Amino acid sequence: MAAATPALGVLRKAGAAFTVHSYDHDPAGGASYGEEAARELGVAPERVFKTLVAEVDGTLAVAVVPVAGALDLKALAAALGGKRAVMAPPAAAERATGYVRGGISPLGQRRRLRTVLDASALAHTTVCVSAGRRGLEVELAPAVLADLTGAVVAPVARA
Repeated sequence: MAAATPALGVLRKAGAAFTVHSYDHDPAGGASYGEEAARELGVAPERVFKTLVAEVDGTLAVAVVPVAGALDLKALAAALGGKRAVMAPPAAAERATGYVRGGISPLGQRRRLRTVLDASALAHTTVCVSAGRRGLEVELAPAVLADLTGAVVAPVARA
């Protein structure tokens, strides 16, 4: 049985279809946890999504974007009806979500934050997101991810 994380608990409780993938995280492997996940799992970077925490008009929010791209902060603010977005300090992201940087999942967060899923996710049958710790990913349908996080789906990533 796969490791127990709050993210996996949410999926199990919902009866959602998902697959858990694990790999040995290399602590010296560089700063991009998402790119490491794509490489280690042999999954196209367009299908592996990173969970980023930002402040939109002073309130924390989550953006789920492909590791192959970057977050467009103006688009994130607009998707949530805000004016301005900046990246949240890592310590604030960890406190709010209950996860460590590189293992922040959009699912099972300590405090449910408003979430935006990049629209590119809908082009894939399944996407991979962190399952709540470094080296652990969960693969699921983007519609399930959007439903379980209450996400707004909008184009918030740029190449």
